[in-house]
Amino acid sequence: MMKYPKRLDTIFNKLYENNITPVIVGGYVRDKFLGIDSNDIDIELYGISSLDEVEKILEEFGDVNSVGKSFGVCKLLYEGLDLDFSLPREDTKITSGHQGFHINIDHHLDFKTAASRRDFTINAMGYDVKAKQLLDPFGGKEDIQNKKLRAVDNTKFAQDPLRVLRGVVFASRFEMKLESSLELICKEMIQNRLLDELPKERIFDEMKKLLLKSKKPSKGFYLLKKLGGFLYFQEFTALSAQAYESVLSAVDELKTCCSLDERTFIVLALAVLTSELTQAQTTNFLQRMTNEKKIIKKVLLLHEIDFSLESFNDYDLYLLSINIDIEFYSHYLHVTQKKDVQALYNRAKELHILHRPSPPLLEGKDLIRLGLQPSKEFSQILQKSYEAQLRYNFKDKDSVLQWLKKELLI
Repeated sequence: MMKYPKRLDTIFNKLYENNITPVIVGGYVRDKFLGIDSNDIDIELYGISSLDEVEKILEEFGDVNSVGKSFGVCKLLYEGLDLDFSLPREDTKITSGHQGFHINIDHHLDFKTAASRRDFTINAMGYDVKAKQLLDPFGGKEDIQNKKLRAVDNTKFAQDPLRVLRGVVFASRFEMKLESSLELICKEMIQNRLLDELPKERIFDEMKKLLLKSKKPSKGFYLLKKLGGFLYFQEFTALSAQAYESVLSAVDELKTCCSLDERTFIVLALAVLTSELTQAQTTNFLQRMTNEKKIIKKVLLLHEIDFSLESFNDYDLYLLSINIDIEFYSHYLHVTQKKDVQALYNRAKELHILHRPSPPLLEGKDLIRLGLQPSKEFSQILQKSYEAQLRYNFKDKDSVLQWLKKELLI
């Protein structure tokens, strides 16, 4: 018997009343055997032929989102659970790419036939809620126990290029080894340049999962190299084995040295991962995965800043704070330079510039009070005053004004 949130029984009982058999499928079942908690639950429904009927039944439990209706899926947020309800289906390859499939929803399918479209055996398990029975036609539970990643169907697997990257991510996340025939298929798919068929957004999605969900992302990147992934991520061919090992070690260390929100971690991890590449190589690598200019700009900025941990003064820190969040930058320095950044962190905190630069003490109205007439030179005067404020560590407006009077001979 597999445990699931008991508040779902209210929905399940309603489905039983309508002669519908709910089967919990996919990642939720897999994660239960891996000891991973999740609020995302996919439920496949047997004994019903139309999603319209499903929607009517589910409406009493909340707002039903039918955005995935063309794929045979409707969504429901229910008491903190993110539920996907679907009908059994078969996918037929009709053209190239990750989305080149015809989806055939067929309520006559049995579980094994419906599950045969899944990528890996560990994702092809189900739990029949009413019968309290595990459905495991392809041996996914045994593969989890043996830490083996195996395709449900090698032929179908090779039809979807995204599955190569999913395999790398799962192998890394769950510390599994690719079954030999699956490894061979992945190599052939990469060699045949099937990754080129994928939208960059899907590649970036898998890259983010690898970085965020793996305890040691290096496992995935080593596997990617073994499979021939540098044919797609060609920038890394420029790195020696030692340099590649160094950046992957730094990425792993980033996972353990600090607690960061997901977006901040992704930027830092990408910067660390590309820290041995040139700016041009880094730009090419990132642009092959994302159009998010802010991410690319932040990564390149981390590479561009030249800062010495051995010899810095307050003025250096003030200038640094203008360009970047110092705490953010200190994480990057720590894992890439393998040096202690505590002195940098502590002093920036004492100066109150850890996350933002010191605000300018002088404004345009202060110059007017000195008797100056507004002009195009105002911005230059204010900029010089701000530089003096930072260089001489002025703490109040009067100090800056006194400096400015001497500078302007007022």
